[in-house]
Amino acid sequence: MLPRQLLQQVSTSRHFLLNNNKTRTIITSSSPFLTKCLLFSSSSSSESQSPKSTFVEHLEDKDGDQAPTSTAISIDRSALYNPPEHSHEPMFESELVKHLNGIIKFRGGPISVAEYMEEVLTNPKFGFYINRDVFGAEGDFITSPEVSQMFGEIVGVWALCLWEQMGQPKKVNLVELGPGRGTLMADLLRGASKFKSFTESLHVHMVECSPKLQKLQHHNLKCLEEDDTSDGVEKRAISTLAGTPVSWHALLEQVPSGLPTIIIAHEFYDALPVHQFQRASRGWCEKMVDVSEDSTFRFVLSPQPTPATLYLMKRCKWATPEEIEKLGHIEVCPKAMDLTRTIANRISSDGGGALVIDYGLNGVVSDSLQAIRKHKFVNILDNPGSADLSTYVDFASIRHSAEEVSEDISVHGPITQSQFLGALGINFRVEALLQNCTDEQAESLRTGYWRLVGEGEAPFWEGPDEQVPIGMGTRYLAMAIVNKKQGVPAPFQ
Repeated sequence: MLPRQLLQQVSTSRHFLLNNNKTRTIITSSSPFLTKCLLFSSSSSSESQSPKSTFVEHLEDKDGDQAPTSTAISIDRSALYNPPEHSHEPMFESELVKHLNGIIKFRGGPISVAEYMEEVLTNPKFGFYINRDVFGAEGDFITSPEVSQMFGEIVGVWALCLWEQMGQPKKVNLVELGPGRGTLMADLLRGASKFKSFTESLHVHMVECSPKLQKLQHHNLKCLEEDDTSDGVEKRAISTLAGTPVSWHALLEQVPSGLPTIIIAHEFYDALPVHQFQRASRGWCEKMVDVSEDSTFRFVLSPQPTPATLYLMKRCKWATPEEIEKLGHIEVCPKAMDLTRTIANRISSDGGGALVIDYGLNGVVSDSLQAIRKHKFVNILDNPGSADLSTYVDFASIRHSAEEVSEDISVHGPITQSQFLGALGINFRVEALLQNCTDEQAESLRTGYWRLVGEGEAPFWEGPDEQVPIGMGTRYLAMAIVNKKQGVPAPFQ
């Protein structure tokens, strides 16, 4: 009775979006291959119109002439909006703080929020992601793969379905961007290991810049070093989970081209550095990071257009004038736009598709940058390098960036994570797992299930209030970018 009670508790809650009948209808209407993929064993493996001319005037000086782009930035705090303060902590003069101070001193002025983010997160020596394990209960935040093995397994179902639509090619590059501890890929390979023709076609490529996380991924994928590396692929190993070769790269561009490619970007876009703009009396001004008189960091506004203004103008052309006029802040992410074009070019030339899952909006993002340390929000400028920085993902910008690349590309979604997982069979999977598990494992499965597909606080929770599961079902969105030759990917039909 436990599986049916669990699904009834969740599906009858006002928070849950998908009921079992709807989910089953979607699955029944899918291909027989998809239905077959959902029959996992019951054993648990592991736990656009241009804006009005007033926007252009915002970028002009008082005489109406376009202000020249300049890298010399003077300080201006006259129109700076100060959001509600987080509790500040004493500034610790770490090596990263000294490094940031040195950059600002060398420039003779403030740096962009994007450059601040990039240094804080991925500085080769002091970056937040570089020399530590930041994932899981002991880290600073928990991602969906760390919540439940079901997430990686369902993403594996999506990859299997796309592979079938591609004609079941004999060789495929399976690429994961920012794979964290390797948990998603491990669950994907473990779940797909029964489909030998699929796993035998794969060469897994992990795009990861952190040496520490590379070692964790190597361990969690249960890799053995391959003796023969004559093909020149760096750090190639064999995952014993499915007998699949695995290689590591610092950049997507380093992944060999020429083969059909399946790309997974889960919670990757949200860590890409953004430029923040604030509307002032003289128009849109870029928000910058400077050093104050007491040696702490502070925000200032640029008095004239910066190079990133070109991306701001591009983003605004993709939006309606009404959407822009109501905003006082805008975030743009040039690296997200450029990465999407790289992905779309690869898919256009080699075939395949990409899956993007992240928390974000299907429209212009206003002011979403936040810092998280030990599962709590902290001030963005306090003790840089000690907290994760992330932003909402602008899914509309991803769609436009991909569609501009080639007519061979189609973009589908976004849909909610709840819709994505439900349509691909997470209800069937949780039922199968609950058949053979202890009471403790059942409670863990129920909690993980809610976190993945629910919305808000779980209604069945009986533990401490501070540990109540919070559902990601509607806060996270899923989008697919595919080569049109493959048709519409599951479950976006």
